[in-house]
Amino acid sequence: MTAVELVPGRADAPVLLTCEHASEALPAGWCWPDADRRLVGTHWAYDLGARAITLELAAALGAPAVLATFSRLLVDPNRPEESPTLFRAEAEGAPVMLNQALDEAERERRLAGFYRPFHAAVDGAVAACAAPIVLAVHTFTPLYEGQPRQVELGILFDREDALGAAWVAALRASGHDCRPNEPWSGKAGLIHVAQTHADRHGRRAMELEVRQDLAEDPAFRARLVPELVRLLPG
Repeated sequence: MTAVELVPGRADAPVLLTCEHASEALPAGWCWPDADRRLVGTHWAYDLGARAITLELAAALGAPAVLATFSRLLVDPNRPEESPTLFRAEAEGAPVMLNQALDEAERERRLAGFYRPFHAAVDGAVAACAAPIVLAVHTFTPLYEGQPRQVELGILFDREDALGAAWVAALRASGHDCRPNEPWSGKAGLIHVAQTHADRHGRRAMELEVRQDLAEDPAFRARLVPELVRLLPG
């Protein structure tokens, strides 16, 4: 199992897409402990609907895309290597047994086999195209730690306040409950992949967040993807 799924695209596409939490798969050599099976199929293991949005948007734009093929619980590529949640230790108030008592050899095995190859693939893809924007695609659970979320879409950014505001305004005009830097904030370092590789190559970094019940609905995606296409230059 390789660390990435690569979608080819036009060198002059308006964006390069990344999807850090596209899969809940564990590679050969790892398996879900019985106690962790409660997390399989949930937002803790991956971003439900994110892969479908990424592939549909890539097809509509002719844009290249880089998608992770491994669960975020193995190692989270959207975190810096020094992050305390790189290997999540707890979910829903209980330990994630997959990540208990990791020694340095096991951490390095996951970093070298999956985390770093994913980042290398994103960096290579950005370098190989002229896309002015690196756009990460994520989804979020409608119910987080017992709290319902009404927001439909989030546009995350760190330094792109004007672009973020324009995208939010356009999606609101299309009838969506869209909010800047919700349910997470790009200003808190939570668009790590897009920002890191955009900065390295002089591009702009943005992230799309879609509520998962909507992201999994083909009819909603069929409405959303053309609206996203209209936001983008070229």
